[in-house]
Amino acid sequence: MATTADIRKGFAFEYEGKIYLVIDFQHVKPGKGGAFVRTKLRNLENGNIVDMTFDSGKSLNEIRLERIPFQFLYKDGEEYVFMNNETYEQISVGVDILQEKKFYLKENMDVTLLFAGERVIDIDLPIFVELEIVETEPGLRGNTVSGGSKPAVCDTGLKVTVPLFLNVGDKIRIDTRTGEYVERVQ
Repeated sequence: MATTADIRKGFAFEYEGKIYLVIDFQHVKPGKGGAFVRTKLRNLENGNIVDMTFDSGKSLNEIRLERIPFQFLYKDGEEYVFMNNETYEQISVGVDILQEKKFYLKENMDVTLLFAGERVIDIDLPIFVELEIVETEPGLRGNTVSGGSKPAVCDTGLKVTVPLFLNVGDKIRIDTRTGEYVERVQ
């Protein structure tokens, strides 16, 4: 059993039947009253971000997470198929686990799957991915400096806001942490 003193970024634990991953935390020792830990957690079952406060010394049921490198192979209906880079074993992961991260997956992309026991609970993506624009309004020639933007749809279905000068067929780099356009790729 772990306690609140063990809380750190990346710490996973089970609380009230749900598995949480610590995104951020702060140990607080007020002048009056007992110490406590203020946390920002991600519910690994539904992806929601929640804020929770725990009294100092509270016992937590730590979950050991295993990070294993995989390669994304293909999409099969509502399932996404990954291959273990070492054993070549294939595993299917549902869209309920991937959620919005499915829009960043390209075939043959290397990712890391997070396991709690035998169950996949999350996926770590590369920080940047390169996607191709498949749908957007025509670009405006010479409009490379003004701050205008327009919506675009990428080949994976991701909807992103891009500068006015980009056209269908252009490859762009996207930050997977924020989902925002970074730059055009030559």
